[in-house]
Formats: sequence, structure tokens, C-alpha cells
Amino acid sequence: MNYRYLDHGIGRMIELEGKDYLYFSGTSYLGIAQDVDFLDVLANNIFEFGANHGQSRINNIRLRVFDEFEESFALSAGSESAAVFSSGYLAGIAAWKSLIVGTNEVWIAPDTHPAVIPDTFSAPIQFHFIQWKNACLEKADQLSPRKILLIGNAVDPLACEIHDYSWVAEIAQKHQVSLLIDDSHAFGTFGNIIFGTYQQWNYPGVNLLVSGSLGKGLGLPAGIVLGKDRQILQIKETPLFGGASPGSPAHLATFLEMQERYLEKKDWLEEACKLFSQEISDIPQIKGSREFPAFVYSEDKWVIEFEKAGIITSSFPYPTLQSRRVNRIVISGFHEKEDLMYLSDIIHNFL
Repeated sequence: MNYRYLDHGIGRMIELEGKDYLYFSGTSYLGIAQDVDFLDVLANNIFEFGANHGQSRINNIRLRVFDEFEESFALSAGSESAAVFSSGYLAGIAAWKSLIVGTNEVWIAPDTHPAVIPDTFSAPIQFHFIQWKNACLEKADQLSPRKILLIGNAVDPLACEIHDYSWVAEIAQKHQVSLLIDDSHAFGTFGNIIFGTYQQWNYPGVNLLVSGSLGKGLGLPAGIVLGKDRQILQIKETPLFGGASPGSPAHLATFLEMQERYLEKKDWLEEACKLFSQEISDIPQIKGSREFPAFVYSEDKWVIEFEKAGIITSSFPYPTLQSRRVNRIVISGFHEKEDLMYLSDIIHNFL
């Protein structure tokens, strides 16, 4: 597989070997990181807070913006509290470490991101999500009451499938259940506006934590854990929180200032996904949902044909070089209606 490198940021268009291409890949779902209004406010906040803040959150001198961001995000997400980290991966590690102590059973969904998988555990490869769900329900029915930790993604970003966790409440009627969900690809795309799925799965009797990267749909170099006050306080008392540098305060401040722009981008993304879903509804080679801005396609030969038409899509093995290649079309808030119609026309010309 040939890899090509850029010397500039990625946006709606990229230039490769002197030719411009429409870019339908990546994870900048809202396109906010390329938004001029967002960047103008961010530039001012970088002058205010500096390019980086490497100081511990538990230092005797602290920046107020971190607490303001956590309080605001938690309130909007429907959780009691939040803890911000420098990355979603670090947030995921903090989340599982806070839940695994004393757990009798750990059940991990097949497409779970490595960030939320505890050490020495692995996701099953013999199941797809529905099979795993049914296996969990069957096992829970057979076992005597015990402490169970269930871990999974809000969405499988490779298969472009949104997952349902309402069935976990049934297990919690018999067992002591903790549920950890990675919302990295949900923030900014589906759930509670741009704030992910916490409120959706916050059932009585379930100890819920949601963690994830804010660097995808929300365009922030940071990660977050959402949960109840007690659980988040426990996380903030660990060396993992106190010893790590936090996320960029300039970016967090910009998020707080740019809520209206975020919602505008979200509205357009929903419209764009609806439009594209309608355009490809009769094409069996493409699978996806209007609720999530990525669509997987099965024809490897389309990768080259797209490129000939001036379109770059997502096509690479994941999560390792030995994994199978995944081909996807990713829609972003920076795309225009004309881009989507051109993409649709090209696809229909393939048939």
C-alpha cells in the first residue's frame, strides 16, 4: 500500500502531486477544526493562555477554564461530573482503572477501542456486537449475582454501526453492573446534541462512565470522562490525573465561547448525512446510517476510481498494518452540498 504525505493541514480539499482532491476521510466530523470563525477565536485564546499548559491540575496555582469546561460539559451531557485529560486514550485508561477493582466479570464488546480495554484483556473476535449482546444476556441469566463490568464503543466507526446498550439495564436487575462506553466517535455526531451518549444510557442501578477523545468531532486536543460525582472524584485523586499534563486551555476556552457555531455545524452535518443517505439508499455496496457521518463501501476498486474523479476516501488497514483494509466515505461539516451531489454522481456512474 502506498502512503502519501502532506505538508499542510487537512480540510475540504487537499493537494497531492499538484492536483486538488475533495477529501472524504478523517474524523473531523463537524469540520470545526478547519472553521475560520473557530480558528479566529482560538488564535486569540492562544495569545491569552499560551501555546501549551504543562502544569499539573493539582498545582497550587490553577487555571479556572478547566473547571468551567468540566462543569459546562457535564451539565450539557447529563452527567454529574467530568474529568478532562490531554487525550481520549488517557481518559479511557483512567476510566477502566477506576472500575475494574473488585470486579468479578469483565465483558468486552468485539469492536471496543483499546483505550478502554483493561490490561491482560482483549476484545472477542468471534462475535459481532449483536452476538456479543446475546451472549452477555445469556451468561448474566446463568450466573449467580456478582459484580460485572461491561465495556464497549458507542459506535463501530469501521462498520459504521451505532450500538444499543438499553439491554444492560436488564442485567442490572440481578447483578451489580458498571458500564464503560467510549464516545470518541459520538461526541459531535449523535446522542445528546454534540455531547455524546451519557444521558441515553444513564439507567438506575448502572454505574455508568463515558470516556473518549474530544479531538474528532469536537476538534479539541483533549479527552474526557463523564460520570457520577463519586466516580469522577476518585479518578481525580489518582496519579494518572494529577501527574499528567491537561488538555489545551486555549482550545477548551474556545469551545465554551463557540457553542453556537458548533450547533450550526451539527445542524448542517445532520442535513448532509440525510441527503447522502437518500442518494445512496439503493446501492448495496454502501452501508451506513444517516445518524453517523461515515459509510463503508465494499468495492476495493472504487478507491482508485474515486481518485481518478478527484476524490480521496478513507482506505487503509486498521488498527494494525496486518488488519483487513477498510474503505469508508466520511462526511464532514466542511463539505458543501455540491460536494455531496458530485460524490453521488460519481458513485452512480460506477454502477
